[in-house]
Formats: sequence, structure tokens, C-alpha cells
Amino acid sequence: MSYVCVIKHFDMLKTELFNSELQNLAELAKVLSHPARLAILKHLAECKTCISGDITDAIPLSRTTVSQHLQELKKSGFIQGEIEGVKIHYCLDNEKIKNISEIIDDFFKSIECCKNDEC
Repeated sequence: MSYVCVIKHFDMLKTELFNSELQNLAELAKVLSHPARLAILKHLAECKTCISGDITDAIPLSRTTVSQHLQELKKSGFIQGEIEGVKIHYCLDNEKIKNISEIIDDFFKSIECCKNDEC
């Protein structure tokens, strides 16, 4: 006879103690916390067009690693991608970028304090 023991660790549930706004902001920050993802976003913005095929010429990482970062960016909505045959076209989701920018700006405006260097 075998038994399965399931242990729920309280730390795994701590994020649930915070409202959805803070949870969403933390998820966005997590996606943006890798320099490769920031480089990909910057590269796509500089190109001002969708990119098809390989972007590893612009990002100093292997094709597999870049692909994993692209998947994370797509999953979180920062970029869009369309499959056309064997190629994938990637571009920024400008509406999502604008929305994310507003969320981040609103957060930092909400925690502004000590104007005029009073602290």
C-alpha cells in the first residue's frame, strides 16, 4: 500500500493576499525582468515592422533561447505572432504596450510622496 502526501506550503499562497491589480503588475514586472526580453522588445520597436524568421542576429543568444523569450512575451501579450508556413511574424502589440505603460505609470504615480524633497 502506498500513500501520497500533499503538503501545501503557505508561501505558495501569499500572492493571493494581494489584490489583482498588484498581482497583474508583478506578473508584468516578471516578464520585463529579463534583459533579453527587453532587448527583443527594443529591437521590434526599432524595426517599426513585423519581423519574420530569425532575430538572433540582433540578440546575442541562441535561436532556442530567443524563441523561449518570444513565447513568454507573446503569452503575456507584449507581442503578436502569426504563423505563415514555417515562418513566424513577430511585432509589438501597440495597444497592449500602451495599456501596460499606463498601468506602470499609474502605479508609480500612486506611490509618489515627498514632493519637493521633504523626506
